[in-house]
Amino acid sequence: MKEFIYLTCPFTTLILCQLIKFMTESWMAGTLKWGRLFNGSGGMPSSHTSFTFSLTSLIGLKMGFETPIFALALVFSIIVAYDAMGLRRESGKQAAAINQIFDEVFSKDSESGMFHLKEQVGHKPLEVFMGVLLGISMALLFSHI
Repeated sequence: MKEFIYLTCPFTTLILCQLIKFMTESWMAGTLKWGRLFNGSGGMPSSHTSFTFSLTSLIGLKMGFETPIFALALVFSIIVAYDAMGLRRESGKQAAAINQIFDEVFSKDSESGMFHLKEQVGHKPLEVFMGVLLGISMALLFSHI
C-alpha cells in the first residue's frame, strides 16, 4: 500500500466523505439516500476539497512543506476550495432560480421535455472547511501507515 499512498489516501478520503454524506443525509431524511453515494456535489463535507487537501497534506507530510510539489498541490487545492464556494455555489443558486421559473411557467403535467436542474452543486464555507479538516486528518492517518 505504501507504493500507492498518494492515490489510496485521496480516494479513501473521497469514499469516506461520500459515506459521511450518505449516512447523515439518510439519517436526517429518515430513509436511505442511495443516490448520495455516487453524487459528490454539494453537502457536508466537501468531497472535492477533502480529496485535494488529503493529497496536498500528505505531500507536505511525506516530502516536505517547502518543496515545489507541495506548493503546486496547495495552489491546486485552494483553487478547488475557492471554486466550490464561489462559482459552483452560484451555479446552484442560478439552477434554483431557473427551476422556480420553470415551475411557474409549465404545469407539472407539461410534456415540455425539460427537467429540473440540480441545485446542490456548490458548498457553504463551513462545508469546505470541514472538507479541509477531513483531508488533513486522513493525510495524518495515512502518513503513519
